[in-house]
Amino acid sequence: MNQDTLHRYLFENADVRGQIVQLEESYQAILAAHPYPVAIQNLLGQLMSATSLLTSTLKFEGDISVQLQGNGPVSLAVINGDEKQQLRGMARFEGIINDDDDLQKLVGQGHMVITLTPKEGERYQGVVALDKPTLNQCLETYFSQSEQLPTKIWLFANGQNAAGMLLQVLPSETEQNDAFEHLSMITDTIKAEELFTLDTQTVLHRLYHEEDIRLFDPMMVNFKCRCSKERSAQAIRSISKSEIDDIIKELGKIEMGCEYCNTQYIFDSIDIEGIFSAHQYTENKQ
Repeated sequence: MNQDTLHRYLFENADVRGQIVQLEESYQAILAAHPYPVAIQNLLGQLMSATSLLTSTLKFEGDISVQLQGNGPVSLAVINGDEKQQLRGMARFEGIINDDDDLQKLVGQGHMVITLTPKEGERYQGVVALDKPTLNQCLETYFSQSEQLPTKIWLFANGQNAAGMLLQVLPSETEQNDAFEHLSMITDTIKAEELFTLDTQTVLHRLYHEEDIRLFDPMMVNFKCRCSKERSAQAIRSISKSEIDDIIKELGKIEMGCEYCNTQYIFDSIDIEGIFSAHQYTENKQ
């Protein structure tokens, strides 16, 4: 089975929709960039699954960023994605981290910032405190506050696989919660190992074999970093030429690294002259 897919589904006899995401290669690509401790591997896997689920609820083309910020050993954990299910992510940390550290021990006192940036329209940002024991509970609070839609989320990761599920009452039916509560109780029986090893159809049949479900075509989930030498050159151009020349004189080169994929971009004195000459030429043409 393909382990990097997101499926959306509807319950034909209940005003509830669902999503299920299963990740492996894209998750491993994020972990490969840095030597993360086990607890952070698991946190990033859950965060990646959550961002994929959130991205699938978007009604526009654009980007989403889900950030965890706190005063604990993990000062920042972030996953960025778009409507094409192209994801990237990273974490910053220091100090001793135990394999079994939970969300509170990793992040400490902090908050989650969810930023939606449509290609057309206004940017939206929601903030929710990381004051619950698990990431999925914090996300459920976000949905309750921002969209006021009853939502349940399940998130799992073990350093090799990551997965998640989401149930949500349809926007037009927020008053009808009996079916949602029933389906949530059924979904609570899901085990991480089932999501890691079984295909989507088997998982859904095991959970909802008494329900009539409409399953939509899957979306592929991919790791995709947006860094490039051109973007790094743009960053260099934002600094004065004299400062750049001083760095070149001292170090002989400028080295810029991407925190997401750990790719290193190196610029020597010839590269720098070309960057600023091309920029000056463009300005003169305008």
